[in-house]
Amino acid sequence: MDTIHKIGRRKTSTARVFLKEGEGKITINGREFEEYFPILTHRVDILKPFNVTDTLGKYDVRITVKGGGKTGQAGAVRLGIARALVDMNPEFRALLKPEGLLTRDPRMVERKKYGRPKARKKFQFSKR
Repeated sequence: MDTIHKIGRRKTSTARVFLKEGEGKITINGREFEEYFPILTHRVDILKPFNVTDTLGKYDVRITVKGGGKTGQAGAVRLGIARALVDMNPEFRALLKPEGLLTRDPRMVERKKYGRPKARKKFQFSKR
């Protein structure tokens, strides 16, 4: 089977995931998986779709990720991998959906409003 391409997003991060059958090699922006995400919680979060579907080590993944911070990028990669796995095998949908791995997290940073220092914070009120 040839390569499957899917996109995952979270906050301001966008991840392009290319999934193909292989021996489980994960490359992110041309770097090793462990090198790009040194924090264990991010790595566990990214590998969750593979653990749920019991396909860890069966697919090679090449990822390009842009924008945001490491946590947002990890969430974007996770969504992209989950979508690619469903494309690879539609039966995985029944396993991934209850875990919430196919849901795009809609939370974004609220914009700053005029007349305020931040989105909701107000300047100090002075009665006199």
